[in-house]
Amino acid sequence: MSAPTKSAPLAGRVVALAVTGSIAAYKSVEVARLLVKAGAKVLPLMTHSATRFVGPVTLAGICGEAVALDMWDPAFSGEMHVSIATRADVIVIVPATADLLARLAQGRADDLVTATVLCAKGPVLAAPAMHPRMWTHPATVENVDALARQGRVRLIGPVDGPVASGESGMGRMADPESIVAEIGKALTSPARDLEGVRLVVTAGPTHEPLDPVRYLGNRSSGKMGFSIASRAIARGARVELVAGPVSLPTPSGARRHDVETAEQMQRALDGILGADLSGADALVMAAAVADFRPADPKTAKIKKGDGDPSAITLTKNPDLIAVIGARRKGPRPVLVAFALETGDDAAVVTYAQAKRTSKKVDLVVANAAHESLGRVTNRIAIVGKDGAGPFEEADKDDVADRILDRLRDQLRA
Repeated sequence: MSAPTKSAPLAGRVVALAVTGSIAAYKSVEVARLLVKAGAKVLPLMTHSATRFVGPVTLAGICGEAVALDMWDPAFSGEMHVSIATRADVIVIVPATADLLARLAQGRADDLVTATVLCAKGPVLAAPAMHPRMWTHPATVENVDALARQGRVRLIGPVDGPVASGESGMGRMADPESIVAEIGKALTSPARDLEGVRLVVTAGPTHEPLDPVRYLGNRSSGKMGFSIASRAIARGARVELVAGPVSLPTPSGARRHDVETAEQMQRALDGILGADLSGADALVMAAAVADFRPADPKTAKIKKGDGDPSAITLTKNPDLIAVIGARRKGPRPVLVAFALETGDDAAVVTYAQAKRTSKKVDLVVANAAHESLGRVTNRIAIVGKDGAGPFEEADKDDVADRILDRLRDQLRA
């Protein structure tokens, strides 16, 4: 096996690339090209409907391998789906149609692609592509939820954007570069040390309405929470993601709950955790929940001539993590809070230590606002009962893994 290098990071890796019948199938050729460029050995599979969109000769020419189309190919000796699944380090379905997702959710094996997936020894990734109304149809939603619960197929996308009909919405397939990046992550993921852990992650800001048009909010992008969710899934966790108003794509395999206000986030958490908090093993409260909300939000837009806008009365929002900390009776769920503050390192850590005690949580991620909001990196120190670790800066995926390492250790303790 060739050793990975900077120019060929997937050298020595074998990727089974399955193509199904969607107009987005043409993008699978670019995925194949990028995988080959990265050094991977690509085994192409196609459904018969996929051949109406992309010629097998094209895919075979890019991959340097004959395209597998039929389990009953007389030229092949043995069980083709078993052989491909055994050779492949990862199986990737690009694109994945609504029909294909339905059959995967049901554990069907009625063609070469589904039979190969059912026999996979490694990760299975699928990049959905369909009309937005198909993506939001209750049957598709149920099938996606089933795949998330089963934990065997991780979705890449879809994303919001224009689709073949000329309409726009959630259902467009992720771009080939993003798909290949996710394949790389799947092949280089750490040991699945969070296998089966039920993790709830909150992310993003909350927006507290002043009127139907305006709101009080903050500059949180949600990227830190989404990184934690994504990396936790890669490490085997079952993730419920409660997201404030952000437009980030859902991490593959996460079950997402969209909310807008602090009170809506509280209701979502109550529904997931349950009255006795037994619905999760851990909660990472990465969301930047607004501390205050307008006491009297208006039902109609406030006009310029309606008086002095400085006379807005605020009231406190519920302290979500403090409420949960007070309700917890034992060591589970493990609670991780964030302390986003202004000031120097010592001031930020001092506040985080006080927050850990007052909120009755296990860990607090301390960071300064100017080093985190709106940035692709984050600089944090983790505060536990044994004190504070050093401040370290890294990209948000690496920071997420650092937080999850401490969470794992806390769960084991």
